[in-house]
Amino acid sequence: MAVDTSVIGRPTARFRVVVERGPVTNFATAVTDKSPVYREPAAAAVAGFKGIPAPPTFPFAARNWGAHPELQADLEPVESDPVGEVLGALLANGGLILHGEQSFEYQRPIVVGDVLRGEGRLVDLYEKESKGRTMTFLVVETAWTDDTTGELVLTERMNLIHRS
Repeated sequence: MAVDTSVIGRPTARFRVVVERGPVTNFATAVTDKSPVYREPAAAAVAGFKGIPAPPTFPFAARNWGAHPELQADLEPVESDPVGEVLGALLANGGLILHGEQSFEYQRPIVVGDVLRGEGRLVDLYEKESKGRTMTFLVVETAWTDDTTGELVLTERMNLIHRS
């Protein structure tokens, strides 16, 4: 089954999150990082941060903690998610989904108190054959910007794989 690449470039999501101390500390604990930098303002200051920083992979989970409904009120909604459309069609014929890769390219650290705006976009979609199976790769990129200044803070890329 050939995938419809016309969905490349379409937005996947728009959201705004506030970075809060509790979730940052809980995330550091979950990834077994015991550094006081992720827990104590004084330790963060000594390390050169303007506030308690978020661990490097925190944005992967940030939407689950800081995207309060009132923060989304003025954002233009995404009409339909192209990732869901592609995966839905593929899963209708079976198979499984794997998380293939995740990368984070920072322009500056994320710290407690930041309000960030994220916009996801499907940036690539392609297939590869392997051992008689078709693997479909979906690459989603999320640009995280400072909600006040509009400056780019982070670019996050995620690769999902459907294997038939």
